[in-house]
Amino acid sequence: MAKTYKKFAHVGAVAPPDVVRAAEAAGQTGTVAANPEQYDQAYICPVTIGSQTLHLDFDTGSSDLWVFSNLMPSSEVDGQTEFNTNSAGATKKDGYTWSISYGDGSGASGVVYADTVNVGGATATSQAVEAATSVSSEFTSDTGSDGLLGLAFSSINQVKPTPQTTFFDTVKSSLEAELFTADLQSNGPGSYTFGYIDSSKYTGSITYTAVDNSQGFWGFTAGGYTVGGGGSNSTGTIGSAIADTGTSLMYLPTAAVQSYYSQVSGSSYSSSQGGYIFPCSASLPSLTVSIGGHGFVVPGSNFNYSPTGSGNTCFGGLQENTGIGFTIFGDVFLRAVYAIFDETQGSPRIGFAAQ
Repeated sequence: MAKTYKKFAHVGAVAPPDVVRAAEAAGQTGTVAANPEQYDQAYICPVTIGSQTLHLDFDTGSSDLWVFSNLMPSSEVDGQTEFNTNSAGATKKDGYTWSISYGDGSGASGVVYADTVNVGGATATSQAVEAATSVSSEFTSDTGSDGLLGLAFSSINQVKPTPQTTFFDTVKSSLEAELFTADLQSNGPGSYTFGYIDSSKYTGSITYTAVDNSQGFWGFTAGGYTVGGGGSNSTGTIGSAIADTGTSLMYLPTAAVQSYYSQVSGSSYSSSQGGYIFPCSASLPSLTVSIGGHGFVVPGSNFNYSPTGSGNTCFGGLQENTGIGFTIFGDVFLRAVYAIFDETQGSPRIGFAAQ
């Protein structure tokens, strides 16, 4: 109906009634490809901001949508697409600034604009777009990414003087369902969806568990774990964790990590590499983690992250969480599951199913 009103506007049709426009805006969905960088270290998605397409890292471990921009010094740009702050739809939010530091030491800062943001068909109008005026060298050297799209909770957004809503929080009331999903793949493109669950992406049933978002993250409780198969392998309990698409590896308590590598022939902790390594030819066991009473299996192949560049050794995709402050189920785990980040029930929950 909205299209019909607009089609005949030139011959006198009035603007669509409010109820028609509201119905048109409701129930939107979106799906976007998640393309892996080398070694699956990050997944980059095309996002339309105004009339430009930028490629952003979707990050459930932070809450800022920030981008490279034409306000940056050329020395900090290495082929990235820069958001044009002079474009017709970009409106500067005077007096607003942002600065964010990530756990790996990288960071960025800048000023804030509002613009239309379209993620695979799901559209947010007047979305806060944080235009970088400076980024750290880690982001400059990541030539495949033009910025980040945070999907944690808006409570930890870094804009001042007033935090802004994430893309998901901006659009969720207009989505067909207030949720988004991550279907990350090994060595190939996966996808994110907004507003619906794609039943073709998983097998069996979805197991949901409650989310603790008191720190702004998709936090949940993980139960026991088993290394490999059979009854002789070590088991224990993991405890509180977060699901973070913006972290490449899986970080578990020391006992779990040591149990795992005790079953990897030739593995050792390398001070020079900063973590556990093993012969690249080693046979890696699976890891089964209980969440919500259901066991999710991470295949051993997921734990071979990358060559170290030293001898024939590879760096482990499972490392200790010592000093990080969180147990993190990053992409190494998420590539084994179909993940649903769900706010349809009043209280947030997270769901996992086998891919």
